Amino acid sequence: MANERLRGAIVERGLTIEKVAEQLGVAGKTVERWINTPDRKPYRRFQYALASLLRYEVSFLWPDERTMAEVTTAGNAELVKLYPHRSAVPQRLWPQLYSSARTHFDVLVYSGFWLTEDADFLRLVKEKSAAGVPVRFMLGDPESDEVATRGADEGIGDAMASKIRNALMNYRMLFGLPGVEFRLHRTTLYNSIYRADNELLANGHVYGVGAYLAPVLHLQRVPGGELFDTYAESVERVWETARPISSPTECTEVHA
Repeated sequence: MANERLRGAIVERGLTIEKVAEQLGVAGKTVERWINTPDRKPYRRFQYALASLLRYEVSFLWPDERTMAEVTTAGNAELVKLYPHRSAVPQRLWPQLYSSARTHFDVLVYSGFWLTEDADFLRLVKEKSAAGVPVRFMLGDPESDEVATRGADEGIGDAMASKIRNALMNYRMLFGLPGVEFRLHRTTLYNSIYRADNELLANGHVYGVGAYLAPVLHLQRVPGGELFDTYAESVERVWETARPISSPTECTEVHA
């Protein structure tokens, strides 16, 4: 039985399937399946996005939506391990994580300075570049208010901006490598995120505590799960708004 509530809500708002698909960033046929195929409900993030777009409650559009117990079960399966702080993560895990990257090699941090001093990590970036794997670094803009705030939160003040500049200098041999890109972001970063394809490490940011003392979630993508995608999508949003740079010295330029 088709989802007539969803179909009717789209018509009521004066929208078309194509317009809805464009707003959500999906194919029109995907929206058609959500309407015409009872067992093809959207992921929860799309359910909320659709409900917001159409100004209806999720429970109205999908009265038989999966229970929170099912969501919790999938979320538990996505969690590989919880570390109480970053310094408790085995050092070998970082190169192991990125060595498996084939389509996504992302580093989203403010400075991530500790990683720039890891010779194995730097070598791995070069190897992945040579293999055609896209590598994306997103560091905080040292001139931004957000970086200044984070420095104050950690109790290190201007040292946060200095750490970013030093990290970029340590990465100088990576600039210009095929497929390796650097961008500076001006976001309030709640987690440092290290992603390799369908696995990631999310290092939380805690007020008054350096990232090395904050918890780390090791997540893997699981069919039907949403936890991994929540973090992965935030990486994409930061990447889209960040400023590209082609050399370490560009970090002092004013953000346009």
